[in-house]
Amino acid sequence: MAAMTDTRNRGNGRIYRQAGVDIDTADALIKRIAPAAAATRRPGADAELGGFGGLFDLKAAGYADPILVASTDGVGTKLKLAIEARNFSTIGQDLVAMCVNDIVVQGAEPLFFLDYYATGKLAVDDAAAVIEGIARACRDCGCALIGGETAEMPGMYAPDDFDLAGFSVGAVERNNVLPKPQEMRAGDVLIGVASSGLHSNGFSLVRKILADAAQQLGAPAPFARGASLAEALLTPTCLYVNSALAAIRAAKVRGLAHITGGGITENLPRILPKGLNAQVLLGSWKIALVFPWLADTGGVDEREMLRTFNCGIGLIIVVAAEDEAICFETLKRHGSESYKIGVLAQGSGDPRVEYSGRLFA
Repeated sequence: MAAMTDTRNRGNGRIYRQAGVDIDTADALIKRIAPAAAATRRPGADAELGGFGGLFDLKAAGYADPILVASTDGVGTKLKLAIEARNFSTIGQDLVAMCVNDIVVQGAEPLFFLDYYATGKLAVDDAAAVIEGIARACRDCGCALIGGETAEMPGMYAPDDFDLAGFSVGAVERNNVLPKPQEMRAGDVLIGVASSGLHSNGFSLVRKILADAAQQLGAPAPFARGASLAEALLTPTCLYVNSALAAIRAAKVRGLAHITGGGITENLPRILPKGLNAQVLLGSWKIALVFPWLADTGGVDEREMLRTFNCGIGLIIVVAAEDEAICFETLKRHGSESYKIGVLAQGSGDPRVEYSGRLFA
């Protein structure tokens, strides 16, 4: 048999690698992350990678008359900070949390997750750190990682740059969809579940504050002992799935609000009916030191803090007053720190948040 001649580098011949895309590297990444994805198996999904589409069996997951709930999100410019710090250990959880927390507040159980990772030049170790973090977070909240897309796009992104997005689908039985504004009453209690810090919102302002104050990411964090500024700011977003679902099962939960961009000010009214306002007592919960530090360093007033950051509360539960105790007990049992932060009160017109007290003592 005549020897085959390799003409790929002769004349005008080209290979994909010369254009900046290395298929072999992408294959190596898939092999690297396959065990992490397989560890997220759950009823309804086997978490196998490599097909053209991910499959999920709702019947096998135990649903009779389900409504599907979908959410897609990213991590905003917190990703830029992670890239600058070369710290990718937590950003995967941020991505999952931003999606599944939006699903659970509808009363739904997150079922499966897909990710999108796009970069100028694929670095297997960096990408694997991100996707393995995604898989860990999926496993922690019982959500199967059933697929995703890794795109190497030279010219679109700088070689050391990448973008990240996620997509999740959950399900809830038709009669259990939240919120239930028709059941909300004046006197219902607002339970705030603690955040872990900034979560994944407001980082454009955070980065401006850091730049204006000439703060170095590798320097010790003034508000977190034993951590660098980057490590403290990259604390991952809380996963509220397990504690929220447990509270829904245990108590008369009327609604839940995920406190993201817009803070309590913008997010809580989204679940309330006309004619009811939220009376929130500032100072009724413990606030992580990162928030007063940002306010002081950046000269950000209280009103702007409350409509930009979560300010220490990542999830708010509206629960019937008679179920306040069982809700607190359930949240504590599932490892969530929570506080009574206010009540619903009679109002007029569109719902709003009415604050009393001071955010920072």
